[in-house]
Amino acid sequence: MNRMKDRSVSLTDLTKNFLEIEPDLTAKEALDEANRCLYCYDAPCITACPTSINIPSFIKKIASGNLKGSAKVIMEANPVGASCARVCPTEELCEGACVLNNASQPIMIGNLQRHATNWAIHNNAQLFKAGMKNGKSVAIIGGGPAGLSSARELARLGFDVTIFEAKEKAGGLDTHGIVSFRLPQRVSMWEVEQVESLGVMIRTNVMVGRDIEPDEILNTYDAVVLAVGMANVPLVGMEGETVQGVYDAIEFVESTKTPPMDTHLIGKKVVVIGAGNTAIDAATCSVRLGAADVKMLYRRTEAEMTAYEFEYEFAKQEGVEFRWLTQPVGIIQNDEGEVTGVKCIRMELEAADESGRRRPMPVKGSEFTVEADAVIRAIGQTRYVRLIEAFGLTHKWGTVKVDSNTYQTSNKKVYAAGDVIFGDGQGDAMVVSAAEQGKQTAYSIYEQLVGSGMAQTS
Repeated sequence: MNRMKDRSVSLTDLTKNFLEIEPDLTAKEALDEANRCLYCYDAPCITACPTSINIPSFIKKIASGNLKGSAKVIMEANPVGASCARVCPTEELCEGACVLNNASQPIMIGNLQRHATNWAIHNNAQLFKAGMKNGKSVAIIGGGPAGLSSARELARLGFDVTIFEAKEKAGGLDTHGIVSFRLPQRVSMWEVEQVESLGVMIRTNVMVGRDIEPDEILNTYDAVVLAVGMANVPLVGMEGETVQGVYDAIEFVESTKTPPMDTHLIGKKVVVIGAGNTAIDAATCSVRLGAADVKMLYRRTEAEMTAYEFEYEFAKQEGVEFRWLTQPVGIIQNDEGEVTGVKCIRMELEAADESGRRRPMPVKGSEFTVEADAVIRAIGQTRYVRLIEAFGLTHKWGTVKVDSNTYQTSNKKVYAAGDVIFGDGQGDAMVVSAAEQGKQTAYSIYEQLVGSGMAQTS
């Protein structure tokens, strides 16, 4: 549905626009789909999942009516499995590897995973319990997917765990940074509650480096997991971009996660700068906030955009217009200081740069203007370099260096997982990948502090 066609948008309409867009499977639909699965012995879908969920097992439990058992299989492997059922690029991962791709249609693994975890959420199911205390303590800095996954496994292994979370609610990107119509906040908060129920202490509104110093944490705990994720969107470097009416995409999306909805974009023209998943979220949020026209500007081409294919297709269905090979260079304002447009220049691609993508270069004399009432910056995120250096960790432009097997940093007492180690050739920044790193970090800490031979978890 192209929501731009309707200009008479009420506050009630806006609220409805942010309800989850993917309908739940009915019990019969889930059963029918589960019975299509071949339950492969050497299932390629398991290998394709970064957390190695036993997909045939959880689907077979759905087929037999054991939804709690199904949810437990999912969450055992992926502590944020309910969120990942909604945000994972399944067509590239598990569903992309399904053997039925060559015969008919792949199993709807993501929807079945959502069906099972929805049952657990609606029934307030407690799936795991804490392990016997081992006398060791771990501090986790950041309560996002990597931090929660690490905390969940550490608690099951008998550690006393404290999460330091700078925001009012834990959950990281899943709670604050992914649009509600794709991932409702109640889902990520259930995952947070699953971790808290194991005795994990989550200290919200506590920023390390402001409210507590790194040295105090290092001296208090036996190990530390740095899982702080990413910071704000950087400035584009164009004239006038700090004026009112120019927004940080992360803050913009977060502002839509809790009511009341802001009505100031109804009927307005919005320009989004960037072409990643966050840029898509900002654009589609703008549509659902009632914007009359939304354009995304990207200095490269469609082939170089970093957004998932399903996100790109969704944005096009919502009526978002894409302007390729377009570089914003300045903000235009009227005499009242209101944004009225964006100065742009055409680009052309030359040889590849260090990222492996072709380098965009301006075309002389190709300047033009795009009308806009609001502009949203979505060109990636900065890193918490000051915090990383306060812990004395080796890094490259904010990407922390870790041992690829143990996730230990240059300080052997400090481990790192998630966005803080993504980049510079160190994996893909997916929620599911962060969850797996959090788990593996917990296992490394256990091996280091308690001894060889993994303890039995339940």
